[in-house]
Amino acid sequence: MSKLFTAAMLLFTALTFAQTGTIEGTLTDKDANGEPLPFANVILKGTTKGTTTDFDGNYSIENVPVGSYVIEFSFVGYETVEIPNVTVETDKFTRIDAALGASAAALDEVFITVQTSRERETALLLEQKEAVAIKESIGAEQMGKLGVSDASSATTKISGVSKTDGSGDVFVRGLGDRYLSTTLNGLPIPSDDVERKNIGLELFNTRLIQSIGVSKTMSPNLTADQASGTVDITSKELSGSSELSAKVGASVNTNVLQDGVFDNFKVSPNSDDVTAGIYVKDFSTRRAITEQTWAPQTASLPVNNSVSFSIGKKLGDRFKVLLTAGQNSTYEYQNGVFRQFRSNFIDDSIPDAITWKKEVATSALFTTKFKADDNNDLKFTALVINKITDQVFEGGREGTATIFEETDEGEAFQFVRDQNLKKTLVSVTQLSGDHDLSENNTLTWAGGYNFLSADEPNRIRNEVNFNFTEPGQEDLVQLGRTGGFQQRKSVQKITDVEYNGRIADMLKIYDDETNKFNINVGADYRKKTREFRSIFYGVEETVLNAVNPESIDAIAEIFTQENFDNNILKLNEIDPDFYDGTLQSVSGFANFSGTLGKLSVAAGLRFQKDDIDVDFDVNNFPGRTGQATKNYRRLYPSFNVKYEINEEHSVRFANSTTRTLPEFKEIAPFEYVSPQAQVTRGNPDIEASTNYNYDLKWEFFPSNDQLVSLTGFYKEIEDPINKVQDRGAAGIFSYFNSAEKAEVYGLEVETRINLMAGDEQPKLRLGLNAARLWTSQDLKDELDADGNLIRTFKYNNKTETELQGASEWIVNTSLNFETNQEYPLDATVVANYASDRIFALGSPEFQSSGDINYNEAIIENGFVTLDAIINKELNDNWTLGVQAKNILNPEIKRTQLIRPSTTGVESEETVLSYTKGVRLGLTINYSF
Repeated sequence: MSKLFTAAMLLFTALTFAQTGTIEGTLTDKDANGEPLPFANVILKGTTKGTTTDFDGNYSIENVPVGSYVIEFSFVGYETVEIPNVTVETDKFTRIDAALGASAAALDEVFITVQTSRERETALLLEQKEAVAIKESIGAEQMGKLGVSDASSATTKISGVSKTDGSGDVFVRGLGDRYLSTTLNGLPIPSDDVERKNIGLELFNTRLIQSIGVSKTMSPNLTADQASGTVDITSKELSGSSELSAKVGASVNTNVLQDGVFDNFKVSPNSDDVTAGIYVKDFSTRRAITEQTWAPQTASLPVNNSVSFSIGKKLGDRFKVLLTAGQNSTYEYQNGVFRQFRSNFIDDSIPDAITWKKEVATSALFTTKFKADDNNDLKFTALVINKITDQVFEGGREGTATIFEETDEGEAFQFVRDQNLKKTLVSVTQLSGDHDLSENNTLTWAGGYNFLSADEPNRIRNEVNFNFTEPGQEDLVQLGRTGGFQQRKSVQKITDVEYNGRIADMLKIYDDETNKFNINVGADYRKKTREFRSIFYGVEETVLNAVNPESIDAIAEIFTQENFDNNILKLNEIDPDFYDGTLQSVSGFANFSGTLGKLSVAAGLRFQKDDIDVDFDVNNFPGRTGQATKNYRRLYPSFNVKYEINEEHSVRFANSTTRTLPEFKEIAPFEYVSPQAQVTRGNPDIEASTNYNYDLKWEFFPSNDQLVSLTGFYKEIEDPINKVQDRGAAGIFSYFNSAEKAEVYGLEVETRINLMAGDEQPKLRLGLNAARLWTSQDLKDELDADGNLIRTFKYNNKTETELQGASEWIVNTSLNFETNQEYPLDATVVANYASDRIFALGSPEFQSSGDINYNEAIIENGFVTLDAIINKELNDNWTLGVQAKNILNPEIKRTQLIRPSTTGVESEETVLSYTKGVRLGLTINYSF
């Protein structure tokens, strides 16, 4: 029995650790001007391995043992071509492009390259294995299996990464948006939202993506403005000689299918100005006061839908072009509660907070690669994303909502409606080059121009009192009577323009099979400017109850030119809010890397000079105008080392220093008001954080597509930036360096293993990554030069707390089943969990009595999501997909501990809750 067990283990080991590669390429017809040659035979002589080319002339022979082969191409009526000395390397792709004709092909008509495909999971694992720095990636192949629809969802499949449902912010190792950096092909890209530092990754449909990499440690060639890591999106390129495909899809949201929702799905009046996903308005917001209705409209058929196409062609031997474009529309309905507390007493309560949301995203990517010769490559990339988000919020329709500032207790209740359309246009243009100046010297460069327009061209808000308790006033609907802007239309415009570039020169000093030494030097430049404008137009009665709507659904009927002409209503206009920001970053770096046997070391320095200037003129700032100037410059060291224990095992260590810059929106004191009337404003006194990062990682690669790893990490952050509930006003959040020091440490485990695999059987694959985090930060006192207390962040007898945005547990897992057939069936179940995290830190309401009068931290509760995806290739052209997303439909909830001073009894209260609904969908893909 023991011999049988030993033999079985030896067989398993042999299978598990077999070293294989892939031979692939394209076969063309040289007598037909290089058109693809389908159905030709491709065999490895002396073996049983072979295949035939597909309709596009492409072929692939996988799991080829490492070695040297003779490959033979043949087709009836054509001369057979044999290519000798084809070398297959471990985990790599040997590409052979050849041409057949009536006469034999010359050897110079055959192109052989050994490469990795960044769309494939095996290629990205190989890149991760060979790199010295700690980096994890997910490619288009794996994204397709996991049913990932955008870059935001894709990043959550990487260990230690999660995202919030409400804002969509991505958290890496518990550190959120401000601690992260996002690039496209290695160059910065703009944020699409005033509330974010980074662009919303949900804008990037997977159709635009070749792969996404998350570098969790800093290298000298990466910006120092990060603490948790850098997310780099590699844009799609043409693979093979041609591509022509189209895809359509449709899905329904169970929340939207409810009675009274599907046939009455509300959109703002701005939706009338949207055609084919493009918003165009021919009159100003001020004119819209009387010339455009204030009443919501109804969407005709709220069914999610998508359509896309891709077309690409290899032109001769030098050009490759690809165009992919598409549009998708989604509908969401949320019905929950919203509550707001101040100093442990209820301030606002909306038991029926309802949101209708429609989003139309249109995107197009064009890439051109030009191979000037064997040593010089150029690449041009143009990306355009246009997103229209139309949202209607209503609170208090049932007649039980209370808002503190409106009426006396028990006098009446309130109704709020907020309608907004956000128009976002992102344009990214990049040109890059790779040049092999010599066998030992490679020069790379890239330049980019980014343009962003993120506007709210006509936001509409109504606040009214109704359901009065006094006899005879039960049907009274009264316009809000505080401030003169509770009936308003507003416009907000953001324009970002950015120029950026990078250049690097890699010099190989020494290079043999086991020992290497390289020097990489380079520089980066970035200049970003922002123009922000916002203006409010308010409408109020000249005297209280001068005009009263017949009902809350007839509010729009009173905003007539006649009522203004008759002095029943008047228009209020306040001076516009402005801020202009400039960020200029100049840096140079040097990285020294070498390999001595099994030991690889990369050590370098980056000098980075960052200058931030923000000029503002806003209504809520004393004196209106002000300026904030931040200048940061220093050397940022980094050190990465890898020890390769053997072919399968390696250990890595990384150490670096980085800095987290405050963003324009965190500096400018403009107040942005949410539909629920929560306010977020910047703080001109905020400063950058300094971060010290340490990582230790063990990796085990059982085969070219399997991985087991364990990572321990520690981060120390000086002057961490936190989102804090500001004192003295309910529902106002701002940004502060609320602690002297924060610490983050944790463990990450990742597994990608085959539970079942083989040439003659289906493949069952398990992916699991989990992270356990511990965070802490002190809550400091701010003192003036004389030692007097200016502000304290201590409250409820707390002197320390966890870091904002950090979940203790993050778990992502997937189980994938794939049949080993000519037209395979691919089925995947995906689950994600992130535990509770702090949405906003608590704060004292009064400096002198923060143990009694305080606002406790607001907590985002953890929840589990579950998705199921099935794809079936029906034939050479058709693929059918079925998806079920958010199957568990968990309640998304924020809570807050409340202890009124009158009772002293503490309870956990829900301050926000809703569900997103289950999405059931079908996709059909046709490849020509």
